[in-house]
Amino acid sequence: MEGDFLLGVDIGTMGTKAAIYDQNGTLHGAAFEESVLLYPRPGWVEQRPDDIYGSVLRTIRQAIDQSGVAASTIAAIAFDGQMAGVCTIDRDWNTPTHYDSWLDNRCAGQLPRLKVHADRILATSGCAPSYNHGPKILYWRDEQPQSWSRIHSFVPPAVYVAGRLAGLKGDDSSMDRTYLNFSPFSDTAHSRWNTDLLREFGLDTAKLPRIVEPTDIIGRITREAADLTGLRQGTPIAAGCGDQAANVLGAGIVTPGLAFDTAGTASVFSTVINRFETDTTHRVLMTCPHVIPGLYYAMAYVAGGGLNLRWFRDTLGAAVTEGENAYAVLDALAAEVPPGSDNLFFLPHLAGRNTPNNTDMRGAYFGLTWKHGKAQMYRAIMESIAYEYSLYLRSVKAIAPELSFTRALNIGGGARSDVFRQIKADVLGLDYHRLDRDEFGTLGSAIVAGCAVGLFDDLGKTAVAFNRTRGAPIVSRPAVSATYRARAAFYATILEDTEGLFGRLAALGPA
Repeated sequence: MEGDFLLGVDIGTMGTKAAIYDQNGTLHGAAFEESVLLYPRPGWVEQRPDDIYGSVLRTIRQAIDQSGVAASTIAAIAFDGQMAGVCTIDRDWNTPTHYDSWLDNRCAGQLPRLKVHADRILATSGCAPSYNHGPKILYWRDEQPQSWSRIHSFVPPAVYVAGRLAGLKGDDSSMDRTYLNFSPFSDTAHSRWNTDLLREFGLDTAKLPRIVEPTDIIGRITREAADLTGLRQGTPIAAGCGDQAANVLGAGIVTPGLAFDTAGTASVFSTVINRFETDTTHRVLMTCPHVIPGLYYAMAYVAGGGLNLRWFRDTLGAAVTEGENAYAVLDALAAEVPPGSDNLFFLPHLAGRNTPNNTDMRGAYFGLTWKHGKAQMYRAIMESIAYEYSLYLRSVKAIAPELSFTRALNIGGGARSDVFRQIKADVLGLDYHRLDRDEFGTLGSAIVAGCAVGLFDDLGKTAVAFNRTRGAPIVSRPAVSATYRARAAFYATILEDTEGLFGRLAALGPA
């Protein structure tokens, strides 16, 4: 093998990261560039494919320059990226449309048609209909026919970038199986398209990519791409995986029963399970393919979980945090409030609920009195995320009753808050651990790249070897967990009882 280093690139919603690792998982150079998000109308969110591609070129070159690593020693590259949105390519790998972001809701008119088949879609794809590949494909076909005629294939943004670096054509389009749960037209358990369901919607596989393994080599860096990035011409490009799958692998989450909490802009809670099972009872979970064949992770999320904390900081909390570390000040206030926030509850779905999908739902405080101040209000936001997680964990236990859940690994900005981690540990009855690194997506991609070219022979063992915990865990407290149990149940009741009210609110028209 010519190289000793590996390059992982994460194409996230908020930005692009590139990082270079050696065969021991040590980081040698990294770069980040913020995304350019466009908001042409309320509810519309776009990215320009050229912007995404340009950010990848620049961050790769910056990571190489920072590392001091010779391009000839980089053995392979893999990409991960946003999972529920779609890029479009024509026969020559040009882009007929903007990147249709998972945050964009203009495909909402297609959801009722898919929800007629919701049970079937959930059972076969692993995910209930939402703002993902299926309604977006139908939107372009039914509402943008001129663009539809120019589209040769729909691919995730990471695949679009990889194909452009490799000089691929439309007939070469592919998508690795870790994205499959985000398409209602997939048979996720068997890593194939659901041709029966496609037929019912007047579709076939003509505009769908072939399904590959994350470690498959899908191309090599062209001379032009080498000049633009600083990479060696001919560097192998692995198929890679979705960003959440890369995070799960990069953090060493490879053991059934282990929980994983990504406390970022979205609050994502995942648990590894050892077979494909779907949440047909509560309809909360997505069952997603793990990078490791035969494993899956059951996932659900609050789309703006961490964003709610920033919203509070910038609006209601501004007066008490000026000139200081805002989150540290608010954490200290919340720490003085007893569990339950003096019977104050918060609904964290300010832009609608995602799992399960309810576009009408909004945020709210429930039980507000003159007694409550910033401390209770901030803590109630944290507790609302933990209550959501308790619903997710309930569903996981229902589909995998034989597994034992005792601990969670926590990453993301929210993992720095001991108060937040203690709340979640107490609500869930799980001990909360932190890992000794902060970046996992690019590491997961680098591991995939290494396995693709034979530097590693076992995805799981490699990922576990690269991770260690940081500091002492936050231990769940049984007495506090008992206090929270009734409140988590009451929170679930609030969600159920307000669903109709939010529907009526939406019927009044936009604010």
